[in-house]
Amino acid sequence: MRARRTAAGIAALLLAAAPAAPSFAQSAAGSGAGAPIIAWTYEVQPGDTFRAIAQRMGVTMEALGRVNGIPSPYIIRVGQVLKRPDPVPVPSRPAPVPTPAPRTSTPPKATPRPAPAPRPAPPLRPAPAPHVREAGAPALSWPVSGAVLSRFGTPVPSGSVASGQRNRGIDLAAYAGLTVRAAGAGTVIFAGNEPERFGQLIVIDHGQGWVTAYAYLGQVRVKEGDVVKARQAIASIGKSGEAKRPTLHFELRRDNDPRDPVVYLPVRL
Repeated sequence: MRARRTAAGIAALLLAAAPAAPSFAQSAAGSGAGAPIIAWTYEVQPGDTFRAIAQRMGVTMEALGRVNGIPSPYIIRVGQVLKRPDPVPVPSRPAPVPTPAPRTSTPPKATPRPAPAPRPAPPLRPAPAPHVREAGAPALSWPVSGAVLSRFGTPVPSGSVASGQRNRGIDLAAYAGLTVRAAGAGTVIFAGNEPERFGQLIVIDHGQGWVTAYAYLGQVRVKEGDVVKARQAIASIGKSGEAKRPTLHFELRRDNDPRDPVVYLPVRL
C-alpha cells in the first residue's frame, strides 16, 4: 500500500495521504439486510456495513476481517473488493463405539520403572527487539498529558472484543471533558462512531502511510476532510466504546501496521 494508492480511500485505520477525504462505507454498525453473497469476491456498495456483508456471506466479522487484512474497527470504503472466507465445515458426529464386555483376568505384576531423568530447563527466550524510530516518520506530540495506563503490545484484558490479542496502541489516563489534541498535522479521514469497540473515533492521515487514531472520545470537534494543525483541539474525552472510565486509546500506524507510539513521541521527564 502506498500513499498514492491509499489516497483513493484504503481504510481499516490506516489510510495514506490524500488531497481530499475518500468516500467510506459504514463500519460495523447496522444490520443491513440483503441477498446472500455466494461469490468469492464482493465489491462494497453505498450503504453497506461490514457486519451486513459478513452476515450475507454467512461468516463472522472476525473471519472476514482476517482474510481481507482489515482489523477492528472494520472500516471499509465504497468500491473496495472483499474476499469471502472459506466456509467452515460442520464436523460430523462420530458413531458410538460399543463398550466391550469386561474381562476377568489376573492382573500382571507391576514392574517397577526407573525414575525418569530430570529434563533440562528450556532456554530463556530473548526479549523482543525494541521498536526503532523509522526515518520519515511525522513529528508527533502527546495528544493528552495523562500517564500511560496500558502500553503497546500488552494483552488486551478479558471482557473486550479483542480479548487475547495484543494492544495495538497505548491507553492514556484522562478525565471527562479533557481536550484531545492532534498529535501532528494532517487530514481527518474518519470522525464518528465505531460501535464494536472504540466508540467515538477520529483517524488523521499524516501522509506517507502514517496515521494516528484517537478512541473512547466524548465530543468530536472535527469532521472528515478537515485539515488540522499539530496540537489543534479535535475532541474532548468522554467514556464511549469499551472504556470503563475516561481514557484515551491512541494508535500510530504505517500502511496499516501498528507502531509503538511511545517510540515516536517526545520523552517525558
